[in-house]
Amino acid sequence: MCGGIGYLMGLCVTKIGLHHFIVTLAFMGLARGLSMIITQGTPISLFSLPPEFKFIGQGTLYGVPFSIIIFFVVVVISDYLLRNATAFRKVFYTGSNEKAAEYSGVRTDKVKLWVTVMCSALCGLGGIIYMSKFGAATPNFGVGLELNIIAAAVIGGASFNGGQGSVFGAILGIALLSVVSSSLILLDVSVYWQDFIKGLILLGAVALDHILNRKPS
Repeated sequence: MCGGIGYLMGLCVTKIGLHHFIVTLAFMGLARGLSMIITQGTPISLFSLPPEFKFIGQGTLYGVPFSIIIFFVVVVISDYLLRNATAFRKVFYTGSNEKAAEYSGVRTDKVKLWVTVMCSALCGLGGIIYMSKFGAATPNFGVGLELNIIAAAVIGGASFNGGQGSVFGAILGIALLSVVSSSLILLDVSVYWQDFIKGLILLGAVALDHILNRKPS
């Protein structure tokens, strides 16, 4: 289902020509709205599902949570492919200079399409792990996490101009934000200030990215 949503997003970007960021926000609203309509805002219990499904989020393998193993496997494989596989390197070529990539023979529309499908499918995997771990499908889960995700990617080296970033960089960005959040709690900073401080961190990261990647006039 998530891969199908990603495919529709990719078509909106490649066939209609809409901006991918706006398309992502629009489909996020559509998916959340549809979830609310179907569930009427009520979490759905999943404790009656098979033990094999619960094992994904609650089980352990040699003492290590299975969800953590999935996380590391996805991170290592994704980072390796981005650095070494030709198909994945085309993502960087398309992001850094789409016109040059097209002139070099890269089918940029196809690249953008399968990237949206893969990203959406990975979101679905995250949703499955969450449901398995907590035994419920919560229609409003993840609301407000967009800022953290964008901040983690930018802090980790991803550029809004495209063509930069890495999987491990994004993980380091997440780790930094987690340290900041934990520090704010330990310092007894009011919860009303925490989003403000995270917003400042994101603004600083975006400003630094703009300065470092600003093209000379």
